[in-house]
Amino acid sequence: MTLGIINVFQLLLKTTVTFIVLLTLARILGNKQMSHLTFFNYITGITIGSIAANIISIGNKPFINDLIGLTWWCILTALTGYINLKSGNIRSIIDGQPTILIKRGEIMKQSLSSSRLNMDDLSMLLRKQNIFSITEVEYAILEPDGNLSVMKKQSQQQVTKSDMKIPYSTSKYIPSEIIVDGKIINHNLEELNLNKNWLKKQLKQQNIASIEDVFYAEIQSDGTLFIDKN
Repeated sequence: MTLGIINVFQLLLKTTVTFIVLLTLARILGNKQMSHLTFFNYITGITIGSIAANIISIGNKPFINDLIGLTWWCILTALTGYINLKSGNIRSIIDGQPTILIKRGEIMKQSLSSSRLNMDDLSMLLRKQNIFSITEVEYAILEPDGNLSVMKKQSQQQVTKSDMKIPYSTSKYIPSEIIVDGKIINHNLEELNLNKNWLKKQLKQQNIASIEDVFYAEIQSDGTLFIDKN
């Protein structure tokens, strides 16, 4: 019974000391908003948490050795962060560089592929910026923290009809993907009450013989079709 109480006391002591050390090290390392974390920050945080958990749960190693390991890992993290601040080259290696996904309104397919993103991912990131059509975008840049920075076309930055109190009609369609990577998005066609014959006519009007020749096609709010060829 006495041995059990001692073990519990040791566990509580280890947990308390580890908590205090971890909190102190976290304050030394500084803090970042979750939305600004890079992949390196994310992996480092997980590793520190795993080391701290092992200190508490594994009792067959000297406690001080575990604390030294945790402290040294945090020192390496802080040192890497300092080097990041001083060296742009090192920062680009560790954190990565911004990647242009849309340039002058054109989808950069190679950049999209190297970023391991597909058109669904890009459309989702744009919708988070309240952009429902790629035709509104002049530039879209994927930041190292995974966020998307967008510059709209000048025509989209001007005052709206509502601002000028000019009458306007409601949108005929919500901008939707019709073709992605040379394949028809059938469920979007059905929801818009459109069919493949309509799509083929639209492609023919733009001198496109085959659906496979289209990388991305999107219906606009006025019913026109935006097309980006392969």
